[in-house]
Order: sequence, then C-alpha cells, then structure tokens
Amino acid sequence: MKLSGLHLLLTYLCTFECDHCFVWGSPWQTGTMTLDDITEILDQAEETGTVRSIYFEGGEPFLFYAVMLAGVRMANERGFTAGIVTNSYWANSERDALEWLRPFSGMISDLSISSDLFHFDELMSAQAKNAQAAAKSLNIPVGVISIANPDAEDAASASGQLPTGESGVMCRGRASSTLVDKFAYRSWDQFDECPFENLRDPGRVHVDPLGHLHICQGISLGSLYQQPINDICANYDPDTHAVTGLLLAGGPAELVRRYDLDLRESYADACHLCYLAREALRERFPDILTPDQMYGVLQD
Repeated sequence: MKLSGLHLLLTYLCTFECDHCFVWGSPWQTGTMTLDDITEILDQAEETGTVRSIYFEGGEPFLFYAVMLAGVRMANERGFTAGIVTNSYWANSERDALEWLRPFSGMISDLSISSDLFHFDELMSAQAKNAQAAAKSLNIPVGVISIANPDAEDAASASGQLPTGESGVMCRGRASSTLVDKFAYRSWDQFDECPFENLRDPGRVHVDPLGHLHICQGISLGSLYQQPINDICANYDPDTHAVTGLLLAGGPAELVRRYDLDLRESYADACHLCYLAREALRERFPDILTPDQMYGVLQD
C-alpha cells in the first residue's frame, strides 16, 4: 500500500454536533493532536517517500488555530502541499475572515468549507460566504463541501441522484443512529460490496490524535505512534485482513455471514450495515475497530 496523502484529524472536538458526522464530532468529544504529534506524523510521512499532501481536518481544526498554523508551516517546510477542511464558524464578517486566513496565504493549496443544512439554517451560510470571499481575496483556492439533506422534498424520488455540488449522506458514524429512518431499507444480503472506499490501495488515509490510520473511519490499520507508518503499509494485506478482507470479498454482508452476526434484516445503505456489524465486532477486534470516539463512546 502506497500512500499519497494524509488527512490529519487534528481534533475530534467540534463546534457542531451534526447528524451526518462520520467521526461523531461535537463540543463533548475528546482527543486533540499536539505539535509533537504533528511533528512525528510529518517525520513518518517524509519517510514514506510517497506522501505528497497533508490535510488538517476535524472535528473543527480552527479550534486549535495556533497548532494548526504551526502544522501547516511545518508541512510546507518539508515540501508537502497542505489543505484545510473547516465549518468556517470563525468567519463572522469578511474582514474577520481575512484576518483568520491571511497567515495561510501562499501556504495552502485548498480550503474546503463545509456548509449545508446540517451545519447551518441555510445551504450557504453567511460564515461560509465570508470565508469564501476572503479566501478568494487572498488567492487561496477554495471550495464548498455540501451534504444533501434527506429531508428535502425530492429526496425520496431522487433515488440517490443528488444536485450538482452535493454529496449524499452515508449512514456511518452518528448518521447510523440519527438519519437511517429517513431512507428506504433494503435486505442485508444485498449489500455485497463497499461502494465508497478503496480498501485495497486507498491512496490517502485519515490519522487521528491517537495515531490511528483509518482506511475508513473506525477501521484502524494500526497506530503510527506504536509502529512506523512504513511498516503498517508494508504489512497490510487487504485480502487477509480480518475486516477489509471480508468487505472486499463480499461487502458488509460478508461480515455478517463470516462472523455469524445476529443483526436486523434490513438497512438504509451499505455503510449502515457495515457500521452496525463493526460495532458488534469491536470486542473481538479491539485493535482494529477503534477508537471509542469513532463509535460515539465519549471519554471520561
């Protein structure tokens, strides 16, 4: 497995608690990277010889502004391209947004702003507009991430076809409990492939504050704080892996068959079945189906 990008979950903490969130981000979450953590991750990213880009995400990375800024600078110094994903809660005016973003001018190749009806009460929030305008003024490449709301009037008849610029909800993470009743259910045995993730050679993975390399949120290939990233990549055999091997062989339905799981008969989508199957298997594979944050278990 050769990686081209690392997406750093700088923190699980967030200003929002969105129903669709893969990582259960919320004001009550725990887990944040330190500068030492980021240094270690960048050291190992350099050692791969293949990683080219570093993204800073969350949770909400702007909650730890100084650490994120220092991390972006370190990434630039090492020759990586850098990007940021944010909900732009901080952009209360265009002038404010200019001050928040000015230090990143010339240092990031992408600013991705999350704005939709899960985050705000309008598709393109005032904050998102301010951040987008400021980024353009500073010549920072900017785009908007928008997740289609399943409550939309035409959602039931759209059959998965969403307006340009929007992505659909995947029922994993918090969505597995908050949004699944908004979809038509299908029999579990129909979900015989993973339609969203490249589990064989992903290219990019997420790294959380505990060092876990997530090939999909909640499926850890190991912690780079315990084993070098080069070793994790070299040792990863997708076809024999206890979880991804079965997903590749027959999707989430194969997890149910192989491990003889006693689950319900129908599900909203493949992610819904996969996520609930993984929850049921966490005690059996605690080093893979981890950490608690990815499964909505708050730390004391």
